Amino acid sequence: MSMAQAVSLPRILVSTDASKALSKQAASTRKPRTSISTKKRAKVSPSRRTQNLNLEVSPHRAVSAVRLMRIQFGGAFADLLNKKGKGSGDNEMGYVERTLGFRTKDLDDRDLRLVTDIVGGTIRWRRYLDHLICLLCHDEKTFSSMEPLLLQILRIGFYEIVKLDMPPYAVVDENVRLAKVALRPGAGNLVNGILRKLVLLKDNNSLPLPKLEGNDRAQARALATIYSHPVWMVRRWTKYLGQEEAIKLMVWNNSDPSFSLRANSRKGVTRADLVMQLNLLKVPHELSLHLDEFIRVKTGLQNVIQAGLLKEGLCAVQDESAGLVVAVVDPQPGQSIVDCCAAPGGKTLYMASCLSGQGLVYAIDINKGRLRILNETAKLHQVNSVIRTIHADLRTFADNSTVKCDKVLLDAPCSGLGVLSKRADLRWNRRLEDMEELKILQDELLDAASLLVKPGGVLVYSTCSIDPEENEERVEAFLLRHPVRSLALYMCKSVVYIFACLFLLSYSKLIHFKHTSVF
Repeated sequence: MSMAQAVSLPRILVSTDASKALSKQAASTRKPRTSISTKKRAKVSPSRRTQNLNLEVSPHRAVSAVRLMRIQFGGAFADLLNKKGKGSGDNEMGYVERTLGFRTKDLDDRDLRLVTDIVGGTIRWRRYLDHLICLLCHDEKTFSSMEPLLLQILRIGFYEIVKLDMPPYAVVDENVRLAKVALRPGAGNLVNGILRKLVLLKDNNSLPLPKLEGNDRAQARALATIYSHPVWMVRRWTKYLGQEEAIKLMVWNNSDPSFSLRANSRKGVTRADLVMQLNLLKVPHELSLHLDEFIRVKTGLQNVIQAGLLKEGLCAVQDESAGLVVAVVDPQPGQSIVDCCAAPGGKTLYMASCLSGQGLVYAIDINKGRLRILNETAKLHQVNSVIRTIHADLRTFADNSTVKCDKVLLDAPCSGLGVLSKRADLRWNRRLEDMEELKILQDELLDAASLLVKPGGVLVYSTCSIDPEENEERVEAFLLRHPVRSLALYMCKSVVYIFACLFLLSYSKLIHFKHTSVF
């Protein structure tokens, strides 16, 4: 999926109920448009902006509702939207106007933080929130036929009251106003009635939860609602980890994610330099315990973006687990390296910076647009001299190429089950059927990657999944398919597991094996 596709909501929504509901909404008095076209539109004139400006509606709630629509029905990625920062405000209001029929006042820093918190939290807790909404509707049919925008407004209100502990009167008032203006007075009345019921239940400490009883299936359904995950994931984790550990994993997935910044040593920026910049920006941080160039940031990423540290290439947002993959590859000046599924390029850039201008990283990817972005970022980070991008399907390229390198990294496409705290929307986009398709793809890519390794070279296989079928079992299957290659196998798990405080660096598993014979 291209980036343009990832952040736009198509005219035709996938849900029949949603489409019918949107048609009703379009027939209302205000006639707001709820679909967002992928086509470019002419800039809105200042006079029209003033005419469509609504200063009574809460800007962060309007933006949050539209973002949630784009994520659920348009395939947009929550993490991609949240990294845009303050400069995207006008574009954001363009989406709001095309969806709701009006603009709000511009987002300030507090609004931006609230949008990030509300969108991420509402997505994580969607199943639980829908459970509560459905119960308070007293009619499953009413819930299932609810207009998409109305449902998003209710989800926002429920999340703000149940999980953010915002003042109930303000939450009720603001979300009722949004529903009345964006939809119609009757929608506002419905929001008012349901939210007031929720406030009473919360005040009485009597929010309804399913009971953890019955057989394994029944318990999995209850846990899926309580911790807001798909049932198939709960059953899978219970099978592999046991119920207690599965619950701890779900609690982790629902926690606020932290981010890491990598100082760009190629530009002469040290971690100490980056620390000084973060102190000036008053961004709370702590040093990575595992990687010398990394700093952990829990809050304040928007400040880093707005200060231009990323735009100037002084640092990069990069997960520590991704840094650990590069540490396993251990790039050295003068070496040739292949990054098999390179885009968007975080590991490519880090490996290139380790070469100190000597050596070469081949960045192969099937997505031409993302490779173009990688090239642009490589210039910004001053590592473009040691990067060669190749637009190709790895499987075809490996069969026809004479390239043989010292080290080959295959960070394979996977389910992403190890990064659900950061990719809140991913849990709802993955299906059990995807696992079988991904395993086949991983086997094909691993076979292809092995053809690019020099005699005596190193092949590193990594995923951001915690599922054994995508990790250990793929390596074991590879060894069975290629017994004559006599590979010495050893495993490195990039896991720091302290359950007492549920601190998790990464559930990703790195499987690293070294060639001892000619390919």
